[in-house]
Amino acid sequence: MKYDYDLYVIGAGSGGVRAARMSAGHGAKVAVAESTWLGGTCVNVGCVPKKLFVYGSHFAEDFEDAASYGWSVGVKGFDWATLRDNKTAEIKRLNGIYGNLLHGAGVEIHEGRALLADAHTIEMNGSVFTAETILVATGSWPTVPEFPGSEHVITSNEAFYLPSFPERAVIVGGGYIAVEFAGIFAGLGARTQLLYRGPLFLRGFDDGIRRFVADELAHKEVNLRFDTTVTAVDRTGAGYALTLNDGTVLHADLVMYATGRHPNTRNLGLAEAGVQLTESGAVAVDERYRTSAENIYAIGDVIDRLQLTPVAIAEGMCIANNLFTSRPKRTLSYSDVPTAVFCQPNIGTVGLTEQAARTRFEDIDIFESTFRPMKHTVSGRAERTLMKLVVDPADDRVLGVHMVGADAGEIIQGMAVALKAGATKAHFDATVGIHPTAAEEFVTMREVRQ
Repeated sequence: MKYDYDLYVIGAGSGGVRAARMSAGHGAKVAVAESTWLGGTCVNVGCVPKKLFVYGSHFAEDFEDAASYGWSVGVKGFDWATLRDNKTAEIKRLNGIYGNLLHGAGVEIHEGRALLADAHTIEMNGSVFTAETILVATGSWPTVPEFPGSEHVITSNEAFYLPSFPERAVIVGGGYIAVEFAGIFAGLGARTQLLYRGPLFLRGFDDGIRRFVADELAHKEVNLRFDTTVTAVDRTGAGYALTLNDGTVLHADLVMYATGRHPNTRNLGLAEAGVQLTESGAVAVDERYRTSAENIYAIGDVIDRLQLTPVAIAEGMCIANNLFTSRPKRTLSYSDVPTAVFCQPNIGTVGLTEQAARTRFEDIDIFESTFRPMKHTVSGRAERTLMKLVVDPADDRVLGVHMVGADAGEIIQGMAVALKAGATKAHFDATVGIHPTAAEEFVTMREVRQ
């Protein structure tokens, strides 16, 4: 049978765009459908605008610290509209770049919501297309639980486009999005509270890192409330009243929920195409991203493995290679994937946490260092840095590297290469440090934590 396309990609986020471009580069006839924004969550309402906001929120501290270095900085105040609109202009620029990349690769762009009629047929805007292979790369969407007044809350999607900046903000959630936005709102001047239902946020990260970040956020005047849930949100004039599980009532101008994201699988016609979902609503795939429908594949947040942009891009590269080249089939290893949380100070981490290592190895050594960064020995700011190595003493291999501090993500990227290469603690010890830097601490730690 002759199909309209060799590959039809549903979703023009980071993974879908990479798979489409690379497949077209290998000679495939490709189209991609997108119902919202080119570039997906990361470019539009995720990592890119979020990090721009993080940069903006840090200037208040920078201005304060400048005085200790001899600078007289006249701060006239913060203008939310300027940051918001400059961010939006940059996102529009990136949208154009994504469009140019697709067009330049020969990929057709279809604007609208695609619906699978069967395993080879896509319906969109009254048109019907057929494809030999279909790739589902529709990403994820913020989840807000149902409770009285849930219609009054926003998610991270809306936070990037607020018409005005709040004086009082409440963030609900305990993942990286919640922690990052708590730092953003507090840094930009809002009185900020972070509520989480569990005893400590950032579940899944190293416990020492979690405790350290909690202390640092408290020093930055983020009011942390753990073991706390919201039972109702009521409108009160221009603001909101939040009733908590202990009966306490909080007042805020903005309530943001960052309580997770769900795979974007609804109303796509997946069942009609024979695509099975997991219990969590994600698309079920094998190690080569094949679904239960022989010719339909899925990558990225929609398969709910690791919801990270570079992971989706790597999965997209596997798709293009495996479908449209004669090269050896590729798969992606999900071990030792580095990540960063752009809270303030930043978290950078790769490999096993101390807790995970203790469950898998008979014995482990922990090397740990906390110190005041050199910058703040002059500024006087109380902010501290934490660095941690998890080592298997049986073969000296470094199992995990964790950091809280300025530019942690930049530093951990290099550490991730070392872990992938199988570096030992002896390799770290034999490496000459770059002085004076925070990063040199990773190659100068000698004492095992008792």
